[in-house]
Amino acid sequence: MAYRLSSKDIWALGFMTFALFVGAGNIIFPPMVGLQAGENVWISAAGFLLTAVGLPVITVIALAKVGGGIEALSSPIGKVAGLILATVCYLAVGPLFATPRTATVSFEVGIAPLTGSGDFPLFIYSVVYFSLVILISMYPGKLLDSVGHILAPIKILALAILGIAAVLWPAGDAVPAIETYREIPFSNGFVNGYLTMDTLGAMVFGIVIVNAARSRGVESSSLLTRYAMWAGLIAGLGLALVYLSLFKLGESSGTLVPTAENGAVILHAYVQHVFGNYGSFFLAILIFIACMVTAVGLTCACSEFFSRYLPLSYRSLVLILGIFSMLVSNLGLSHLIKFSIPVLTAIYPPCIALILLSFTARWWNNFTRILAPAMSISLLFGALDAVKASEYLNHLLPEWAQQLPLADQGLAWLLPTLLAIAVCAVYDRLVGKVGLPKYEVQPQPEEK
Repeated sequence: MAYRLSSKDIWALGFMTFALFVGAGNIIFPPMVGLQAGENVWISAAGFLLTAVGLPVITVIALAKVGGGIEALSSPIGKVAGLILATVCYLAVGPLFATPRTATVSFEVGIAPLTGSGDFPLFIYSVVYFSLVILISMYPGKLLDSVGHILAPIKILALAILGIAAVLWPAGDAVPAIETYREIPFSNGFVNGYLTMDTLGAMVFGIVIVNAARSRGVESSSLLTRYAMWAGLIAGLGLALVYLSLFKLGESSGTLVPTAENGAVILHAYVQHVFGNYGSFFLAILIFIACMVTAVGLTCACSEFFSRYLPLSYRSLVLILGIFSMLVSNLGLSHLIKFSIPVLTAIYPPCIALILLSFTARWWNNFTRILAPAMSISLLFGALDAVKASEYLNHLLPEWAQQLPLADQGLAWLLPTLLAIAVCAVYDRLVGKVGLPKYEVQPQPEEK
């Protein structure tokens, strides 16, 4: 008997996917873009939505087609290279950056205004926070119930209240765009979309989404693909609505907090202005649930992945990754953002190339001839963009690298990658089917 999801479970799967995506970065970066972009906010928003909504949805669909894992998607570049890429992605969105950031953001928005942003309050909060993350992550088979049916609807309701308030009750007027948003608003929005880590998150959440459907008895690969696609589309629509409302909130808070250092400051100032002390309490609960759900999803995904390659059980890895993330979170939000920007700037381009080119796999005689050079070139030039984006390394960037086309927009990798694809496409047509066999999607193996 072929099991199918009910309409209620399909929506729950979509809500769960949306809830997994909407974490720390999704809530703090759009208001900051809205504030700094000023009159150019909607041009910047268009670029932001491309990398923060469009790419994650496309990624979920691409992963659904291969069974939900990065390894299957990256198989044309070889097992070793694919495993390295997958490991980097899991570490970046897991214990190194994204998971610790969920704790620091929820602390700075909800707790720091009451206790101060000292090291000791953050440490105590992180211990409690990650204890809950570890506890929930120990039971991944119950995510559809605990997240999809309970936490996700609460999170969506809270975000809806905040979004409607941002549209109906603006806190003030916009301030003029800062220089970088006056000159290249679209590109700045595009690159800032990296910081949400949604595309990398989609690459690791794919298997979580598939396993959530499997927990209801669905085994058909075609049904799993269909349900994952529906979940991605539902999540994408929700993300777009959240971002648009947060852009509006940031833009209209220009006169309220014109010199805000990050989106957490803008959000706290806005809810305090509109809702008073009750608003601060509401925001604290919203951010806590939003970040907690994302942290659980990331911990589950990372533990499932590494349990396949390390002599450690899933539950042991949940404990190890949870404790490590807790320790990293005590670096503080500002330091985490500074360290993450260059890393994300380097690894996003090859991931974008992999995701988009995966839909063209059957166009070529040998897909590896196209994908491997494109990813290599995008990584090389993405690394140059990363050096430029780093506060600690930008002085090492040679002069010629700063003169590359689109380098001033953080997109020096784009034109060389397109050129590499064009050259390799001509070579592929000339050589024909000589060499490695044509790429075929291999289904992802069952999880333990």
